[in-house]
Amino acid sequence: MKIIKIIFYIILISLNTTNIVVGEDFNSWVISFKDYALKKGISKETLDKTMSKVKYLPKVIKYDRYQPEFYEDTNTYVSKRSSDTKIKKGVDLFNKNNSLISNVESKFNVEKELLLSLMGIETNFGKYLGKMDILSSLATLSYDKRRSEFFTNELIIILKLIDAGVVNSDILYGSWAGAFGNFQFMPSTINNYAIDYNNDDLIDLKSTEDSFASAANYINKLGWKKHGPCFYKIKLKENIPVKYLNTSAKKIKNKKKFKYFKKYVINSKNLKIDENLIVGIITPDREIVESSKLLEPAYLVFDNYELILKWNRSLRFALAVCTLKDKFKNEL
Repeated sequence: MKIIKIIFYIILISLNTTNIVVGEDFNSWVISFKDYALKKGISKETLDKTMSKVKYLPKVIKYDRYQPEFYEDTNTYVSKRSSDTKIKKGVDLFNKNNSLISNVESKFNVEKELLLSLMGIETNFGKYLGKMDILSSLATLSYDKRRSEFFTNELIIILKLIDAGVVNSDILYGSWAGAFGNFQFMPSTINNYAIDYNNDDLIDLKSTEDSFASAANYINKLGWKKHGPCFYKIKLKENIPVKYLNTSAKKIKNKKKFKYFKKYVINSKNLKIDENLIVGIITPDREIVESSKLLEPAYLVFDNYELILKWNRSLRFALAVCTLKDKFKNEL
């Protein structure tokens, strides 16, 4: 952990001392990018309107290089995001939009509790949408070499949506990484899954109607199984082979039927799980949290859990979403 912090401070110093040079290079990059975007079919009018305003944002690079919440232990991370205060806010939002959210639940076959949980954790029910200029954020990350290809593609997509009149560029303020709206959709997600649910000829993911329907459509298309299990917290026996312990959100490996893993789980008889269900085991603190235990905390995870990882590649995020979702069940 100390090494990570040292590296972070070195990056900060480096960024602060190179801003002038970067600014000059970034302006040249914008000119080059506009030529590239024209070839991709985006109109000159849209490019003149949007790319003439973009700026290099050093803070975006700082956030990209170091995200402190990744290093919280799981219990802290999840408890912060599934608090009683958050539950109350979610219930209040549901009561104000009961008809809309219930209709969306029915149409897309996705639990209202899940939708509220996703919105609650992503933006605290619309309170923290982000204030970064999304076009500048995407341009900064596209210019940066670390993940240039990915963010260049995202920037092209959002410009195409603006060009088509589907998205209003004047309201594009959000996260440092370019995510937008109540559920924090990246441009490619907007393009693939967002819906103009209120039929006003715009996709506004800050509106309750469009955002809830779009989130439900997205998670439904990923393959969500309504009322299916997400995870169970477990205690592992020390004889479990390390290869079964997943610490990365990229892919849950070495999955087996639950009946195979029962021999490694303490008090497995108390778990009401179909023995033939395919499950994986995650130990999210291992290799990330300083002084974490090898086998604690540990969780059995199911297909629905992995679908949330497609929404956001974070083991903790998916645990928090499922935890908050379950807490809403007793309140709605």
